[in-house]
Amino acid sequence: MVVHEPGGNLDELRRSVREWCATHIPKDWQDQQRGATNDELVAFLRWWGAELRATGLLVPHWPKEWGGGFSIPEQVVIAEELARGGAPRNGLYHVGVFNAAPTLVHSATPEQQQRFLPGILNGEVWCQGFSEPNAGSDLASLQTRAVLDGDNYVVTGQKVWTSWAQVADWCMLLVRTDPEASKHKGITLLVVDMHSPGIEVRPIKQAYGASDFNEVFFDEVVVPVDQRIGRENDGWAVAQGTLAAERAIFILEMTERLRLNGIEAAVREAAGWRLESGEPALEDAGVREAIAESYAEAEVLRHILNAMIENVIRGVDVGGTSAIIKIFYAEVIQKLMRAVTGWQGVRGQLDEPLLECAGWETGFWMNDYIHSFGHAIGGGTSEIMRNVIGERMLGLPR
Repeated sequence: MVVHEPGGNLDELRRSVREWCATHIPKDWQDQQRGATNDELVAFLRWWGAELRATGLLVPHWPKEWGGGFSIPEQVVIAEELARGGAPRNGLYHVGVFNAAPTLVHSATPEQQQRFLPGILNGEVWCQGFSEPNAGSDLASLQTRAVLDGDNYVVTGQKVWTSWAQVADWCMLLVRTDPEASKHKGITLLVVDMHSPGIEVRPIKQAYGASDFNEVFFDEVVVPVDQRIGRENDGWAVAQGTLAAERAIFILEMTERLRLNGIEAAVREAAGWRLESGEPALEDAGVREAIAESYAEAEVLRHILNAMIENVIRGVDVGGTSAIIKIFYAEVIQKLMRAVTGWQGVRGQLDEPLLECAGWETGFWMNDYIHSFGHAIGGGTSEIMRNVIGERMLGLPR
């Protein structure tokens, strides 16, 4: 049963989503996932994706004909209420829902849309094969090759930091199809069946315990030409749209989680801990100042997001603003995680880590602190984002 149809009253939508969250979000889901294995986490995220799908909240930003149709203000309301309700973050479906689907909507043929979009909606997992060992921030230096052979491309190369590749059904893969062209030219975007012969996935154990990142090796993998998105050698332009689609409403929801849940959790933590001096953490002026500073910065971040969303509605380019938001969010969350782990001292490192559940909501602050540095890397490093700001907003030369 759909919670609310698109195009209705915003207050009614907010009320219905809030009521749904109150009755459908498991109150103890974080405790249940403490120490979960990878298979257990995947099963839980598949279940949660099905819950969102059944009520029409999985893809509100998609076109109506594909199961969405909610306006941007409606999407904001949904994101706010999911954050307020403490809903699980479903990283398992992030690439499919927020990256691959917008790319397919804007750049794929109608036949490709009909082939792939229903699968994403019905629970197929996608990964994104962009970064390589020598092409991370400088993505255009990628070397994974695709050679045309009749009606197929033959792909050989390596990708790294590929989230959820070990359980993915499909990969949105950037490959080099013209090695003689300049590095921003000659790149093509393919959709690859992750069950194809010649693909090897190697999970990467991360510092905070999880293994959802992977290395992926392609050894003469055959990909039909009809799984190319956009024109051959036009993949760079398609990929830029993909990276932009990753931000906006998603980061708004993350900001709301930080404002409504993260800072509140920090206050609870400070109230329950004593500093190494024996003083209750919350009675320390420095602790209170750090919490107040994080709260103020989160409020500023939300105001910038509001301005960006207004510009999206007006059709104004928000590339520079989204870069500012990404940098600011990464710095705010790192600062808060560093503050909390600092209050805890050595004792805070003795908690049981959540081996397969990443994110600051998990309740193990040391893991959260380590994981927070990823926000300055994934989806475009802070250094690259500063270049975007300089070029798009300040008019500086490349």
